[in-house]
Amino acid sequence: MASCTTHTIQLCVIVLLAVTYMHVPATAIIVVPSSNCYTFDNESRLVDFTHLVGKVFEYKEQGSLPSDLVVEFCKDVQKRSQEGGYLEFGRFVSFRSFLTGSDPIDYIQKMHNGDLVHCETTFKKMGRTAQVNIICGHCSNKVCKDEQGCICSISYHERMCRVIVELAIPCVKSGPRVFKGFTVGFHPRSSEIVYNGFTQFGFEQPHHGFSFQTEQIHVSLYLSAKSSLSGLIGKPTFKVNPVKGLGVTLVGFNGAMPSTLSPTVLNVNWRCEIARTNPYEVNIFIPVEGYDPIEFTLTKKCGYIQEKESDPMKGWAIFGIVSCMFIVLSSLLCCGGFIYKTRAEHLYGLDALPGIAVLSAFLDAVGRPRGYLPADNPSENHASHTSWEHAAGTTQVAQRTNDMAYGTT
Repeated sequence: MASCTTHTIQLCVIVLLAVTYMHVPATAIIVVPSSNCYTFDNESRLVDFTHLVGKVFEYKEQGSLPSDLVVEFCKDVQKRSQEGGYLEFGRFVSFRSFLTGSDPIDYIQKMHNGDLVHCETTFKKMGRTAQVNIICGHCSNKVCKDEQGCICSISYHERMCRVIVELAIPCVKSGPRVFKGFTVGFHPRSSEIVYNGFTQFGFEQPHHGFSFQTEQIHVSLYLSAKSSLSGLIGKPTFKVNPVKGLGVTLVGFNGAMPSTLSPTVLNVNWRCEIARTNPYEVNIFIPVEGYDPIEFTLTKKCGYIQEKESDPMKGWAIFGIVSCMFIVLSSLLCCGGFIYKTRAEHLYGLDALPGIAVLSAFLDAVGRPRGYLPADNPSENHASHTSWEHAAGTTQVAQRTNDMAYGTT
């Protein structure tokens, strides 16, 4: 009996672990690297060289004047000589200068804005420049003494004020496949949360120092991507920690394909059901076909419980239903009254319509002319009456005069 109970408990634990594993994403959040010393391989996978930033590689040149070419990885390229001192051949500015190469070159670093000595007339006055061709592995012409790599060869282009360096290093393993060009922000043209497929600092983990306040129950997120790849974006999902206490719904993403010119709005509606000291964590997960998913975390404070807000469309729905019922009942009563008056009272046409008698009486009362004078000014009424009597008397006198004149010879 005890063995059966133990076996049952173990089975339950295994099932719970399996369910938990199914709900946890298999990949970690793709966070922007801590430096700009990174690039992508031919499959858009992240290759981060942050651990080599500032690493010095020296190459001793042969000649009458001893000089060295020094490459500071992801920083600059310098030529150092005993007589001439340091001569800058350009600096590494941003990750956009770290490109993917083609066989046998794996990656390319471009340095710009070097010294202008004897290079004042270069293209756009950029000064001296350098290009570092990176080979993952070993040099074809020599064996590196340093385990972290070495410079295989260099070539100068004096007219172009340029140096090309071939550098062999053990490359790091490619990371997650980044959905480049994808952004998420709080405004149509912003990317505070996700930029170029990377989750920005502050949104890659909870409790990052910024949380939405209790009274803010709606947050709008604007998603944009390259129009040619926007069809790969799936429907966003979310996970809340703790599970109970914060009601969350995602509204607005209904299969619309976001683009850089027309971002798609994803509305996060959340309501505090249980107040707590620590903020709630909402992990939003956006799947992308063929790429690692986009994932970021938002946090919300719940200082008090929020009541459910009424739906503004509910009132209009009730009004529509009542209006329809009123129209239907009015039509039924009108038809019933018409049939009754036609058969019982033998009325036809407009006379058989219910209420037509009342309407006719009202119109007759409104249109009937007045048969009396207003009694606002009694003196005017008296004067009018006197004038009428005077006119009547005058008419009678005139008639008598005419009669007498007619009988006179």
